[in-house]
Amino acid sequence: MADEEQTQRRAQEPSDQATVEPTTDDTVATPSKPGVVYYFGRAVLNTTAKLLYRPKIIGRKNVPKRGPVILASNHLSFIDSIAIPISAPRRVQFLAKSDYFTGRGLKGWVSRTFFTSIGAVGVERGVGQAAQEALDQGRRILESGEAFAIYPEGTRSLDGRLYRGRTGVAWLALTTGARVVPVGLIGTDDLMPVGTTIPKFKPVTVIFGEPIDVSHHGPATSGRARRKATDEIMAAIHALTGQELANAYNESPPADTVERIKRAFRPERL
Repeated sequence: MADEEQTQRRAQEPSDQATVEPTTDDTVATPSKPGVVYYFGRAVLNTTAKLLYRPKIIGRKNVPKRGPVILASNHLSFIDSIAIPISAPRRVQFLAKSDYFTGRGLKGWVSRTFFTSIGAVGVERGVGQAAQEALDQGRRILESGEAFAIYPEGTRSLDGRLYRGRTGVAWLALTTGARVVPVGLIGTDDLMPVGTTIPKFKPVTVIFGEPIDVSHHGPATSGRARRKATDEIMAAIHALTGQELANAYNESPPADTVERIKRAFRPERL
């Protein structure tokens, strides 16, 4: 996803049997069809990328041309959310914070137009109900037959390592039956390092792996199935990128003892 944590409602599950139920909140928007802004923006971005940056794209044929599919990628840079949509052979949607769509004046219009053009869908950031609604939006996109991109690590890797995947990606796949195409991004952190606003002229590679069916791991209500499915997806991403494995979640250290205890009783990151 742009740089957002893709999470579902957090639940304690020491027995690996916690359930996660979709919400029925009508405030979750119905996925929209692409309009003129999307097609125009995509054409401009594709042309610019090919002329100036010439990304190396491998495995486009691995992305199904029709039906629901999840593109699960490693996350190194803000520009990842541009690299994936312009490299994929079909329209790809992903979640971005709603602030990008609610600004006023010229700056707000530019932001709204840009993120619409790359297939972003605005959602409220947060945990609990807000996080579940974000996943429900992803579910609705998939159930409408679209392609949906997500970053299982949750946020950008600042040290280049591949972190442990959060299980929201598995929940989506097991809930909707969508196949997962692992995506490996190489060089985007050099193209646009964290803290910069203008991309550099650096080589970038986007690799689409073979689709994965994770349904054999079990139902979405099983914590063990979600964990196993997520680990399979992350292993496939690692096979594409060759990144050093962090063997930990990408999150800040616990602020205090209370937070440390909470994390100990919440082994699953969603």
